[in-house]
Amino acid sequence: MDEETTVMDKLTNSDVWAYWWQVLQGWFRDYLASTDTLIELGLIGLAAGLAWPLSIRFRKIISELGQRHARYALLRRLWLTLGNVAFPILWVAMQWAFVLLMSEFGMRHAAIVVVASLLTAWIVISIVTVFVANPLWSTIIAVSAWIVAALSILGLLDKTVAFLDSASFSLGQLNISALIIVKGIIALGVLLWITALAGQVIEGRIKASANLTPSIQVLATKLMRIGLVLIAFVFALSIVGIDLTAFAVLGGAIGVGLGFGLQKIFANLVSGFILLLDKSIKPGDVIAIADDYGRVDSLGARYVSVLTRDGIEHLIPNEELITTRVENWSYSQDLLRLRKTIGIHYKSDVRKAMQLCLQAAGEIPRILKDPEPVCYVQDFADSSVNIEVRFWINDPVNGRANVIGPLLLNVWDKFHEHGIEIPYPQRDLHLRSSDLPLADGTALPGHSSAREAAA
Repeated sequence: MDEETTVMDKLTNSDVWAYWWQVLQGWFRDYLASTDTLIELGLIGLAAGLAWPLSIRFRKIISELGQRHARYALLRRLWLTLGNVAFPILWVAMQWAFVLLMSEFGMRHAAIVVVASLLTAWIVISIVTVFVANPLWSTIIAVSAWIVAALSILGLLDKTVAFLDSASFSLGQLNISALIIVKGIIALGVLLWITALAGQVIEGRIKASANLTPSIQVLATKLMRIGLVLIAFVFALSIVGIDLTAFAVLGGAIGVGLGFGLQKIFANLVSGFILLLDKSIKPGDVIAIADDYGRVDSLGARYVSVLTRDGIEHLIPNEELITTRVENWSYSQDLLRLRKTIGIHYKSDVRKAMQLCLQAAGEIPRILKDPEPVCYVQDFADSSVNIEVRFWINDPVNGRANVIGPLLLNVWDKFHEHGIEIPYPQRDLHLRSSDLPLADGTALPGHSSAREAAA
C-alpha cells in the first residue's frame, strides 16, 4: 500500500513533471534546435524531395523490365520489390552523397548517417524477404527485422532487451518474460518458414512418385506437414529455454477440454485419416451422395471437396462419408452401367424398336461394345410399351448426360425414319347419363335419360 501511495504521489507531484519538462526542453535545445541539426534535417528533406520525382521514372523502368524478363514467380517478386523500394534507394544514395560531402568540409552528419542506415536496413531486408512467398509472412519478417535493426542502429537494443526481460510473470514454476515471448515468436516464424520450404520440396517428391496411389500421396503429405509443424514448435520452445515437462499438466487439461468441445472436428479429422488409409475415396473418384454426384477434387483434414458437373463445389464433412451410404463409381473399377427407359406406341413394332435402340447405342463412341448394350421390354404402361436400354461406359468422370443425350437423339431419328411412334399420354373418359327423377317427375338439371341420349 505504501508503494502504491508513493507512485501516486510521484505522478501527482508538479515538481516531478517540471523536472521532466526541463529535461525535454534541454534535449530539444541541445540536439534538435542546434544549427548543425537543422542543417542535417534540411539536407535529409532535400534528398527526399529530389529522390521522389526520380523514383517515379525509376519505378516505371523497373516495371517494364520485370514484365519483360520475369519468367518465374521469384523473379517477379524481386522486380516488384525493387520497384517498391525505388524511392528509398534513391533517397539513401543522395544522403550518403551528402555524408561524403559534409565529411570533406568537417561538418557534423550524425543524423544523416542514422537516417541513411535505417533506410539501408529497410532496403536490404525488403530484398531478402523476397524469398518468402507468403505476403503476410514476408511483411511480418521484414517489419520485425527492421525494428531490431533500428534499435541496434539507435543504440537502444540492449536497453530494450533488458526492459523486455524485466517484464515477466510466473506460470507455476515457469517464469515467462516478454523477451522469451518475442524470441519464441521470432524462432517459431523462422522455423515455420524453413519447414514450409522443406514441405514444398518433400511434397513435390511425393507427388512425383509413381509407386504411390493418390490417397497415399495425400496421406503422406498431410502427415509430413503436421510432423514438420510439431517439430517447429518443439524446437522453438527449446530455443527459448522452456522445459516441455512444465506443460504436461496444462497440456492434459487443455486436451480434455478440446476433446469435449471439438469432438466433431476431431471426428472429421479421424474420419479423414480412415478415408485415406482404406482408399475407399480418393481424388479423381466419381461419387454420388444423397441426390448429387460429382468428382472428388481434393481430400482435406476436415472435409472432402466434390465438384459437380454444374461447377458447384460441395464441401462434405469426412464423418458423413464414413457414416452414410456413398456410391463410388470409380472405387474398384471404372465400369458403370446406365439405364434409360423409352416408351413406344402399342401399335408400333416392339422388336423393331428394340433393334433400333441397340443400333443407336452402338453409334455412340463412349458406349462400350464389350459388355454390349442390351434392350428389354420393361412394362406395359397406361399409354405406352416401355422398353429399357442398358449400356456400359468406362469413363464416369466425364459425366452421364453427354452419353444419354446423344443416345436419345439417335433413337428419335431412327424412330422417325422407321415409323416407330412415341405416344402422348392419353386417357379415355366414359360419361354415364343419369336417369334420376325429381319429385315432379322431371330429370335432374343437366342430365338426360339414357333413352334421350341414345336418340
